[in-house]
Amino acid sequence: MSLITNVMDHSLDDGYAEAAARKRSQGIEGGLPKTLRAKLGLAAGLVLAALVVTVGAAQARVAAPVVAKERQELIDRIDRETAAADSLEGDVDKLRDDVSGRQRAALKQSGGGSGADLVGILSGATAVHGPGVKLVVDDAKEASTGGDGANNPRETSGFSDTGRLRDRDMQRVVNGLWASGAEAVSINGQRLTALSAIRAAGDAILVDNRPLVPPYTVLAVGDGEQLSTGFQNSADGLYLHALEQNFGIRATISTQGDVRLPAAPSVIVRTAQPNAEKTEKGTS
Repeated sequence: MSLITNVMDHSLDDGYAEAAARKRSQGIEGGLPKTLRAKLGLAAGLVLAALVVTVGAAQARVAAPVVAKERQELIDRIDRETAAADSLEGDVDKLRDDVSGRQRAALKQSGGGSGADLVGILSGATAVHGPGVKLVVDDAKEASTGGDGANNPRETSGFSDTGRLRDRDMQRVVNGLWASGAEAVSINGQRLTALSAIRAAGDAILVDNRPLVPPYTVLAVGDGEQLSTGFQNSADGLYLHALEQNFGIRATISTQGDVRLPAAPSVIVRTAQPNAEKTEKGTS
């Protein structure tokens, strides 16, 4: 009972009581100064704070034109560099067209004749257009990284997730189109040739070392109906269908009356030479 009585009689801590008494002795009650000295101190503090804010605002106002000027100079520099890059890209396209023309002329002079155009089409050195198919392939909506190898059969084969299209998937799609009768193929505007490579760098798919961004639009020139039917019934078409059903990969294929494929950006011309040793053995 004595403990309870002591707590009730001394409900306010002694430290708080001493602090309250000290404030009363200084003339401060309820947080407001009562003495002249305290009022002068508060006024001086307010004046100092106002001075700091005013000086800061003035400095910001003075520096604003300088910052705006630097920003505009940076924007102008970016615009100039962008225009220069666009001009250089145009020059590259012109030179590329000139090289392609010279390659076709060299083929004709070396006996290619009318077959030079066919060689250019098959090698990817010439832009082509005609009937064909358009195949759009995209990652699953819920594609994400990670997963467990125990419940994820794709990961056990080297995949890092269940809903992202991989380079080996794209390889099978392209090979299936070739096998189904495609005469020319491109992915996101990148023309494929006999020397093209489809590889991966992290999660990105590279075609001839150029990264592609999903969705992947695959255009193929050929007999549209036959090409579409042949691909969907092929082993590679069924593989793509399995990816749709099991992992949410999205794919749509449609026949097109006219698809346009650009020429390959760079085609290395190689000339075959007969093996002299084998030639001599064959004639002896």
